[in-house]
Amino acid sequence: MKTILSTKKLKKADKERLSDAGFSVVEKKFIKTKAINFQVASLNEYIIFTSKNAVKSVLKSSIGKQIRDKKIICVGQKTRDFLRKNNFSVEENADYAINLGEIIKRTYKDNSFTFFSGNIRRNTLPDLLNENSIKWNEVIVYETTLNPKEIKENSDGILFFSPSAIESYLTKNKIENETCFCIGTTTAKALETKTKNIKIASKPLVESVIDEVIKYYKKND
Repeated sequence: MKTILSTKKLKKADKERLSDAGFSVVEKKFIKTKAINFQVASLNEYIIFTSKNAVKSVLKSSIGKQIRDKKIICVGQKTRDFLRKNNFSVEENADYAINLGEIIKRTYKDNSFTFFSGNIRRNTLPDLLNENSIKWNEVIVYETTLNPKEIKENSDGILFFSPSAIESYLTKNKIENETCFCIGTTTAKALETKTKNIKIASKPLVESVIDEVIKYYKKND
C-alpha cells in the first residue's frame, strides 16, 4: 500500500477518494492562516482577490458591505465560487495570477484596483500593475504562518498546495525519493531545486491533485 502525505487537512471526500483507491493517507497541517484587523484608506474601482482566505477575512469586516457593488476579479475557481456563493459579481477569473495580470493589462489598463492579500504573497500581480502604470493599492487582510513538523513516517508521495507549505516542510524534513504532487506551477517552481520528481495537477484544484496521484500510481503500478 502506497502512503501519501498531505501537507494540509483534506476534505472528507478527497481523503476517501485516496483511501478507496488503495492509499494510506497521512495529513499534517504545515501552514496556518488567520484573519487580521485591517483598515482601508480608499477603495478603487475594481477589487482583486487571489485567495479564498482573503475573501473570508473581508467578509468578517465592515468592508464586506462596502464592496458589494464593486466589480471583482479573482484567481482560482474556488475563490470565484465562494464569492458568487456570497452574492458578489465576479467580472474576471483566471487559474493563475500571471493569467489574471495579462487580462488586466489587456482589458483594464485604464482602471484602478484594490488588492486584498495575505502577508505572504508572490510579486506577480504587483509587478505587472507597476510595470504598466496601473493605479492600485494593497490591503493585507490575513496572515500565513509556517507550522513545521518533523515527519517520521515514510511516504511514497507528498501533496503540496502552496510555496509556504513547501518552505514549512523543508524546515524539518528533506525530500528523498518521494514523488511530489503540486497544485500548480507556482508551487512546483518552489520545489525545482529540491527534486525533479514533481507532478503538477491539470488544474489548480485539490481535487485535481488527487486525480493526479491516482492516475500516476495506476500508470506506474
